[in-house]
Amino acid sequence: MGVFDVDYNKVNEIEDLPYDVEITNHSWIETSDGTKLSAKFWQPKGLEVTRGTVLEFLPYRKDDFTALRDEIRHKYFAGNGFTAMRVDIRGTGDSEGIIEDEYHISEQDDAIDIISWIENQSWSNGSVGMIGKSWGGFNGLQVAARQPKALKTIISLCSTDDRYTDDVHYRGGVMMASDMLWWASTMFAYNARPPFPQFVGDRWYDMWIDRMENTPPFVEEWVSHQRRDEFWKHGSVGENYDDIQIPVLTMSGWADGYTDAVYRMMDNLNVPKKGIIGPWAHEFPDLAIPGPQIGYLQECVDWFSKWFTDDQSAVEHEDEFHIYIQDSVEPSTSYEYRAGNWIDVYAEKFESVDILSHFHDEIKLANNQHHGLYSGVYCPFGQEGDLAADQTIDNALATTISVDAAEELSIAGQAKLNVRVKSSHDEANLHVRLTDVHPNGKRTLITKGQLNLNHVNSHEHPEKLPIDEYIDAEIQFDVIGYTVPKGHSIEISFAPSYWPLMWASKDKVELTVDLNNSSLDLPYVENYTPVEMKYKTAEMATPLEKEIIEEGYRTRNVINDLTTNNWILDDYSNEGQRFLPHLGITYGAENHNIYTINNDNPLSASVQCDWTVVVEDADIKTEMKTESIMTCDYENFYLVNRLIGYKDGKEVFNKEWKKTVKRDFN
Repeated sequence: MGVFDVDYNKVNEIEDLPYDVEITNHSWIETSDGTKLSAKFWQPKGLEVTRGTVLEFLPYRKDDFTALRDEIRHKYFAGNGFTAMRVDIRGTGDSEGIIEDEYHISEQDDAIDIISWIENQSWSNGSVGMIGKSWGGFNGLQVAARQPKALKTIISLCSTDDRYTDDVHYRGGVMMASDMLWWASTMFAYNARPPFPQFVGDRWYDMWIDRMENTPPFVEEWVSHQRRDEFWKHGSVGENYDDIQIPVLTMSGWADGYTDAVYRMMDNLNVPKKGIIGPWAHEFPDLAIPGPQIGYLQECVDWFSKWFTDDQSAVEHEDEFHIYIQDSVEPSTSYEYRAGNWIDVYAEKFESVDILSHFHDEIKLANNQHHGLYSGVYCPFGQEGDLAADQTIDNALATTISVDAAEELSIAGQAKLNVRVKSSHDEANLHVRLTDVHPNGKRTLITKGQLNLNHVNSHEHPEKLPIDEYIDAEIQFDVIGYTVPKGHSIEISFAPSYWPLMWASKDKVELTVDLNNSSLDLPYVENYTPVEMKYKTAEMATPLEKEIIEEGYRTRNVINDLTTNNWILDDYSNEGQRFLPHLGITYGAENHNIYTINNDNPLSASVQCDWTVVVEDADIKTEMKTESIMTCDYENFYLVNRLIGYKDGKEVFNKEWKKTVKRDFN
């Protein structure tokens, strides 16, 4: 199943919502600089003034790629009395202009203009709530920090408060080979898609060519900022949590890439708030796998109903934070369901145990460049092959020590490693993993963490390491809820390399860890009281009709070329093709990613990400092909991006971008 497809079988269709719904597929909203943005509306019939407006503002195209998921959710909101809106970000979908980058200042400005426009409509009660997963979760937080008056609350899913340390570019200050180019290549292809003549008229072709010519490959800027500078501080609401002064509902899942931010926001936001973390991948909680799913839309309706008021100080509220403690499970690259229990974080007592307390040795770390190939993807969407495979091979390629679980241990929260480490070179990275070892020898990844050791004192001002001298560093693991049963053991694996989640260091570094002066504190909850979620069954509105032209599928293979000792992760995803009869639109995509490294040469690191994207309706037949490549040597990173556009099977556009970027402690 494709990333933007919808499995209706997981959600109950509700046909008798309180209001019938009227849909407007396209309407213009003009921003303050004269750019026109395309909006789709769902509105309840029979209400002159609706209960408030739910706004989702994305670059993912309301007419095709998100149309299926938009319909079941925004129609549900409208059926409950709200106006619901999906607006294409400038330079995407049917909107005018050029998209300059993700979360650009112009995007925030446009959102504020949209909110002001809503406030002045005759059907508006003056209350707006922004909602979104991933991109829409990011910009909801960012716009909330700008404090437009009519924005009364946000619902932010799978998002982050820190664009540098907690996104797809740099984790722990380490460049992510797995996602840096892949995500940029995704947007490079997505941004090249044309608007539809049925909405923008005959100028669609000129708009399309303008997009392909002038929309930059985002990766060039991302690689040019390898430390936490002003580029990344922009849009990072963690710079000042007090900028957000409205209620926040935030959700994520243990299999998502953005779960840490839920904990940080629940700790630091000084507003009414609610947090939910399930077992889910990077998807809405009513559809996400692994299950169990929850009634996400019912939660949203409750939240908007509560906070769409002029006097929020009169609303009775207590903060809530619920997480799902997963039972131990044997390794698999995909799960439909994870057994476990929900707990109320605020009702439980959490403790900590140092699982390194009995170790007193100095250990030299193995450094195999192909270590990490069984890690799974950084941010799973729930596709086959996304999750970490059996960790036996990766644990053998790292330096691994073991701790027996004398009693059941329910890990809940963020583990932290305080490590004393020395390096043979002045630049180095360190990766650490925790693994659940089952009695039959199978190994399930629990959680992991990584750090660019040159960033030990600051992500903003990295420094050379002293050679062969110990330093002290802290590594924060990804937050997790996971029960290790009695009779299992926990393996701790250390390594200077983790391909492709970490770009390889310049040199094949030797690291030594002093375990006697290191600690690894695991947070845990004992004898917890399971709770029931308010909405255990998910609801949706009547879905759009769709026709499946081609089913999607995924292959993900680890290959060792014995003639060269190159290790290759070959990841292919066919998103399939769908036809939407209501607008006569056909769309689909294919993505092929190849991550290559030689075990003896970290400078052999190479990533190539190719896309083919198809968009058609009664008026147009277009296809976009992109090729993105990233390589390196000792001094530089090398970026190549190519885009070819086809109309009616004939090439109408062809351009190549090249950029060399100096390595900066990465």
